[in-house]
Amino acid sequence: MPELPDIVVYLDALRPRVLGQTLEAVRIGSPFVVRSVDPPIQAAGGRGVTGLSRLGKRIVIALESDLRLVIHLMIAGRLRWKRRGAVIPGRIGLAAFDFPDGTLLLTEAGTRRRAALHLVRGDAGVATLGRGGLEVLEAAPEAFRAALRRENHTIKRALTDPHILSGIGNAYSDEILHAAKLSPFALTSSLSDVELDRLYAATRATLSAWVERLRAEVGDGFPDKVTAFRDGMAVHGRYRQPCPVCGSPVQRVRYAQNEMNYCATCQTGGRVLADRALSRLLKDDWPRSLDEWEERMG
Repeated sequence: MPELPDIVVYLDALRPRVLGQTLEAVRIGSPFVVRSVDPPIQAAGGRGVTGLSRLGKRIVIALESDLRLVIHLMIAGRLRWKRRGAVIPGRIGLAAFDFPDGTLLLTEAGTRRRAALHLVRGDAGVATLGRGGLEVLEAAPEAFRAALRRENHTIKRALTDPHILSGIGNAYSDEILHAAKLSPFALTSSLSDVELDRLYAATRATLSAWVERLRAEVGDGFPDKVTAFRDGMAVHGRYRQPCPVCGSPVQRVRYAQNEMNYCATCQTGGRVLADRALSRLLKDDWPRSLDEWEERMG
């Protein structure tokens, strides 16, 4: 799922291409992508683009007549900048937004259609789509501590819950927790002010660093390779590869359709967290320490 750094870089690429331009037409390839009724989606056509912003993991395109086009890419949705009038791809194409100098395509891989497109009225309409999470890059440490202590959750969940923090998903939360040297299963109620301040600093530093890194990679182009797995990540997607800090093999916990990665040495004092899918089967045979894991996996 594109997260805060990816959305920021999408916005960077869109501004010189569409800001101040007229959205000539909206073409819909899959009716399921449109999640609003009033105003009708075609009302966006013929309106000038007056602004671009981010709402969590959503892209907001402000249009004349106080309309807002809101795009949520979800897990597999992506944006592509193509020649003007480009055909919507048959299998993955959801929508096309035609501008004088090009066409913005909204695509989604896979068979499940989760990406969403809303057309709403004004900032009030945009606000109804928000989850209320704190914008960490704009918040003071006191606000960050208060947000995480409002409810008692694992830090992993708190980082990725859009009602608590805005714009962070599975990939960058792994990187943040590694940088903060904290276990993903630690409870927010158990964290001291010092640990929360360390997490706050790691969150801001990780997100800011990846924004700048992705900006440098894209340059004046358009971000065509948006992925949750990137070279240079410390732990996310690096199961069994060496931790760049200590050299220990990166561990994982699989849940639902996701995978969480961490370094046992740097984050959990050498303890291997239970992978529920396997630990239920292995029970007492599941390794409880990094040394035991290496013995069994070696």
